[in-house]
Amino acid sequence: MFQARAMERFLQGCRDVVQHAEKKNREVHIVLGNESCDLDSMVSAIVLAYYLAQTSDARLAFVPVLNTPRSEFPLRTECAFFLKELGIPEEYLVFRDEIDLHALHRAGLLSLSLVDHNVLPSGDVVLEEVVTEVIDHRPLERRCNPACSVTAELVGSCATLVTEKILKGAPQILDTQVASLLHGAIVLDCVNMAPEAGKVTPKDSEYVALLESRFLDLPERSATFESLQKAKFDVSGLTTEQMLRKDLKVLSGEDINLAISAVYINLEAFLPRKDLHQDLRTFCQRHGYDILVTMMIAFNESQEPFRQLAVYSRDERIRESVCRSLECSGSPELQLSPFPSPYSDLQAYNQGNTFASRKKVLPILKQLLSSGELVATIQRRGAEGSAPQKEGHTSCSLRTAGDQMPEVCGPLQEAVDLTEEDDVGCQGYRKQPDDPSLDEEILLPPTPMNSLVEGCPLDRGLPKLTAEAFLEKLNQITMTGSDASCAGDGEL
Repeated sequence: MFQARAMERFLQGCRDVVQHAEKKNREVHIVLGNESCDLDSMVSAIVLAYYLAQTSDARLAFVPVLNTPRSEFPLRTECAFFLKELGIPEEYLVFRDEIDLHALHRAGLLSLSLVDHNVLPSGDVVLEEVVTEVIDHRPLERRCNPACSVTAELVGSCATLVTEKILKGAPQILDTQVASLLHGAIVLDCVNMAPEAGKVTPKDSEYVALLESRFLDLPERSATFESLQKAKFDVSGLTTEQMLRKDLKVLSGEDINLAISAVYINLEAFLPRKDLHQDLRTFCQRHGYDILVTMMIAFNESQEPFRQLAVYSRDERIRESVCRSLECSGSPELQLSPFPSPYSDLQAYNQGNTFASRKKVLPILKQLLSSGELVATIQRRGAEGSAPQKEGHTSCSLRTAGDQMPEVCGPLQEAVDLTEEDDVGCQGYRKQPDDPSLDEEILLPPTPMNSLVEGCPLDRGLPKLTAEAFLEKLNQITMTGSDASCAGDGEL
C-alpha cells in the first residue's frame, strides 16, 4: 500500500511547493511538458519529476507542470480517463496557469527540464537560460548548450526515454502505478506496438517488454490501447463548447471570422443535445465567430467511417454563401445531401464523399473568404457609417483556437507563420511536414493542443491493415500535430 500511494503523495506535495516556493525562497525545478498536454507529454512530465525527486538533492523541489490551463484539461479526455483509472486525483496536478514560472525565474529560484519538446515557445524564451535537461522523441531543434543535458531519440513515445532513464538509474522507484503510467503512454503512442502502423521502434518494444516482465499485473496491451483510444475520441462528457473547441480552426478575413470544428459524433446525436441552439449562439458570440462549420466524423454499424456537416450562422446571407460554396465545390466534390435540421439558422448535410476531410474543406472556405463575397455581405448588412466595401480579393489567415495574432496571407497564398516558432517552437526556423499528405501549411501555436488535426484517416481510403494500423491515422492527429506546430494542417 505504501508504494501504491507514493506517486499520489508526491503530487499532493507538489501543490504545497507551488503555493509557498517564493515565500520560502525555495528553489524549484519544474518538469514541463509541451502545450499539447497529450498523454505522452503528461506522463513524461509527471514520472520524470517523480524520478528526480527520488534521486536528486533534497534541497530542490521537483514539480511536474502540465503545460495547459486547468480549464483546458477536460479536453484531454484520454488523460483525464487514465488518471481516474489509476486512482490519481486530478486536483493534485499543477497546471501552467497555476504557477508563475517567470516570477520564479526573476527571483532566481527556477530551473527547468523539458519533456516531449525541446525548444520553448516565444513567450517563454527568457526561461531558456535555466533549462538544464531535455528529453524528447522528435528532431532536435535547440542550439547546443553544454549546461543542458539532452536526450533526443526518434522513438515512438517520449515515455520510452523516461522509462529507459529510470530503469538504468533507479529501477527501485517503480511501482505498479508508475509502471502503468509509462506502459499506457507508450502503448497508445506506438499504436499497440503494431509494426505495420509505422510508429513503434525496437527501443519502444524493449522497454514495454521490460515493464511487463517486472510488473506481471499490468493490463494486457490491447485492452490498454483500446480503452485509451476510445477515451481519446469520447466527447460524451463534454459541454457543447468544449466539444467544439476540442478540435477547432479559425479562418480570419477582413471583418469576418469563420470557425470550423471536427466532432466525433453524428448529427443524430449532436442536434438533439439539450440547449444546443442557445449553446451555438453563445459560442459564436463569445468568440466573435460570424459562422460555424462543424464536421461530424462517426462510424456506422459496419465500422465504416462517414462524415456529416452542420453550418450555423444567425446571418442568413452569410450562411447561404458558405452553404453554396460547399454544395457547389468541384475540387473536392463533397456530394452533400440535406439532413433534417430543427433550426432555421443551421443547415445540415450528409457528406457522400467520406474522403473529403476537413483538410480538404478548408481551402474551399479559404477561397470564399479570399474572394471578398462574405466581406461584402457583412458590409451590406452593417449599419450606416460602417467601413466602405473593398473591391476584389481580400486577405485571409488560418489559426487554431489558441492563436492570438494570425499572420495575414494573400487570397491564393497558404497561411504560413514566418515569425513564430517552427514545428517544435524554434524561433526563426521553418520545417516542412514529414507526412507527404500534409500539403498545406498553416498557422499553429508553438506546440499545439491535443487537437485532432493531423493526418486524416480517410484521405487515401481505408487501410487494408490491422485495426491498430487504421487507428494510427487517427493517432497522427495528435502526434504529427505536436511535431509540426506551424507546418501542416491535415485535418479530420
